[in-house]
Amino acid sequence: MPSPSQTETQINELVGYLVHIGLVDRQRPTFQKTVDGNLCQVTFEGSEHVQFALKNFSYDKIYRYLVQARAYNVKMLDGALIQMMYEFAGRTLQRHRLAFFSAPHLENFQSAPKTYLEDERYADVVAKNIVRFPLRFDYGVPEADQEWGHPKSHLTLGQYKNCRIPVTAPLTPFWFIDFILRNFYHTAFAQYAERLPRHSNDFAPSILPAEQAVVHIAIPA
Repeated sequence: MPSPSQTETQINELVGYLVHIGLVDRQRPTFQKTVDGNLCQVTFEGSEHVQFALKNFSYDKIYRYLVQARAYNVKMLDGALIQMMYEFAGRTLQRHRLAFFSAPHLENFQSAPKTYLEDERYADVVAKNIVRFPLRFDYGVPEADQEWGHPKSHLTLGQYKNCRIPVTAPLTPFWFIDFILRNFYHTAFAQYAERLPRHSNDFAPSILPAEQAVVHIAIPA
């Protein structure tokens, strides 16, 4: 199981890779801090603003707020925001929040249309039939006593309050970035996830039998 320091290192290596391959517009420093006396958070500057995403506002307003507050680990070239936050008690993971906010619009498109129209990576970004929405992988120990309805590790699509798709285990930063690259940035000519810095130290499974009996997402062992 990754420690706080290993998790911080993993995030920094992954962000460095995204910068190296030219997918990042801006980035924020990742660091550790102690909260409530004995909890260690692996987080980023601006993370205190992430709860705004849970408020009852339009997606466009939420996205603009997060951008203005610089509440992200990285802002991708297409405007998408990536957030990675972990909390530990010693070496035991207590919770994580891993979010991806696709850009509802492209402010820079009008000034540099060829950047998007001539690059296959952004074919989906400029497609008129694409619906932009956020997704979030959450994990939380306090929900362990709930047999059904709120899995410890789950995926939420959009801002649907009751959308909690069970996930077999917490996600390491590696598996989260791998998921984002494979599903939103791969093209026929660029398989970015194939060259991600590999990390094999994973979190223990957390899924319950009742959750395994329905459609769920499996994190590779």
